[in-house]
Amino acid sequence: MADVTRILAVDDRADNLVALRAVLDALPVEVVCADSGRAALRALLDGDFGLILMDLVMPGMDGLETARHIRSRPRTRHVPIVFLTASDTPDLAPRVYAVGAADLLTKPFDPWLLRAKVTAFAELDRHQRELRRQAALLRAAATAATAAATGSSTVSVPVQVADPGPAETRLKLVDARLREIESLAEGLDPAVPPLCAQVRALRQALDPLLRGGVAHRI
Repeated sequence: MADVTRILAVDDRADNLVALRAVLDALPVEVVCADSGRAALRALLDGDFGLILMDLVMPGMDGLETARHIRSRPRTRHVPIVFLTASDTPDLAPRVYAVGAADLLTKPFDPWLLRAKVTAFAELDRHQRELRRQAALLRAAATAATAAATGSSTVSVPVQVADPGPAETRLKLVDARLREIESLAEGLDPAVPPLCAQVRALRQALDPLLRGGVAHRI
């Protein structure tokens, strides 16, 4: 379903993947499993994900190396990564957050805690997708306004938009969504760079429309 957050679960042990599926079964999410770092990277090429749950210790490409590859790709660099590990290495946390992790859970983890965190990330993903939809409507409205003002007949405007309402109203909706996303990000962890970067990137994408006064031109 379109409104369901897709989650990529990465672990080289099949029993751990089965356990993750069982823990998250009651949530409105779709869990896609990968049994290695390379399989995870392939899955990320085939579709979009709102969250990655990744084992740290895996043969071949471990979780840290996989995360570095994920962060190097423009399409996936802002996808939140939550590491799951049984390791108790003292300097583990700094290394994990250095590669852009959103969180770190130690095995055996509390199923209720994992569900709560996944629920928060899924809600964040839902708000982001809605914000992108609203931004697309605003871009279409801005394009239509420009075409009308210049008398251009070469500008194509999507016609399958179900009465999005006045531009001013849409701007307010986008602003409200963005504030909700900021609140969610701060609630998860205000110090997590990937989440903060996500919100900043969304804000920057909307800035030209907001500065251009779309609502006043339509």
